[in-house]
Amino acid sequence: MRVPAAVAAGVLLGALTAGPASAETITWNFNIFGPPRAVTAGIEAMADFYKKESNGSFIIKIAYGASLGPERQAPEAIKSGGYEGAQLCAGYYPNKFPLTTVLELPFLVPRQLSENAKVYEAVMNAPPIAKEMADRWNIKYFGPTFLPAYEFMGNKRIAGVGDMKGVKMRISGLNAKALQSFGAVPTMVTAPESYQALERGTIDSFGFPYSYTFGAYKLYEVAKYVTEGMAMSGFVCWQGVSLTAWNKLPDNLKAKLPQARALAAEALLKAYKKEDDKWIPTFKEKLEVTPFPEAEREKLIEASTPIWKAWAKEQDEAGRPGTQILDFVKAEVAKVKAQAKK
Repeated sequence: MRVPAAVAAGVLLGALTAGPASAETITWNFNIFGPPRAVTAGIEAMADFYKKESNGSFIIKIAYGASLGPERQAPEAIKSGGYEGAQLCAGYYPNKFPLTTVLELPFLVPRQLSENAKVYEAVMNAPPIAKEMADRWNIKYFGPTFLPAYEFMGNKRIAGVGDMKGVKMRISGLNAKALQSFGAVPTMVTAPESYQALERGTIDSFGFPYSYTFGAYKLYEVAKYVTEGMAMSGFVCWQGVSLTAWNKLPDNLKAKLPQARALAAEALLKAYKKEDDKWIPTFKEKLEVTPFPEAEREKLIEASTPIWKAWAKEQDEAGRPGTQILDFVKAEVAKVKAQAKK
């Protein structure tokens, strides 16, 4: 792996000027694709926490813009020791983290982000998920990178499943299959192409994490409508680290991981809320916000149930505990919903 000259020079300078204590400092290089943004608030909070708790002896050095290597090669890079950790998204690595994709099943997780975060944490710590990461990739789940639920913004009004017929909707995977059962026409273009595609009518409505992604790509400038309440599943992402690196960490720092994760989750929720406070008023001013009622979402859940079962069967047939992990997620969703009603 090539190291940029500026980085190499910095490392050399540090080696020449550091005092005796530098030999005891543990540094993890962490590969993050894209710039600092709401979704990176979690790992940033963890890095700050561990630096303070270790009195500077444990440093998580975040490299933005995938500067340590392409994001699609992150599992291999961690496994080979190229770097200690990275932001991972199962959708970037087909068939490499198959059990984690249970969180991408359409309309399975709760619509409220705070509830979704609790289900997410339980699933990412589930033994079958941990085993899959460890056995195949020498990776440990380190911290959360849960995403807001997906909504749709575009030039077709979608206030119920009946409004999807014939609508060219930007979505992929099993979510696309669920919407297709109501007549939607799934079409995939990349996020950078979204503005032009919506402006030209290549796509009628875009599915993105709500609300910050729509704001980032300025889709509200070329759209008329946005849904609220559809709360569709999207990518499952997380911060993963090398098990080898984790095992070398002192026990007192390992014991602080639950606290670090809790701080990361809190930071993510706060960052997403800040984005909502920024963008939702703009959307309400410029667009027609179309509430998607719970009763209509229940129809999507009902249509998705066979998709869940088919996913579980496929995993089972491949020798993975698909039914077991699906039942676990459904139980966690029920538990979180029951707690919310108290």
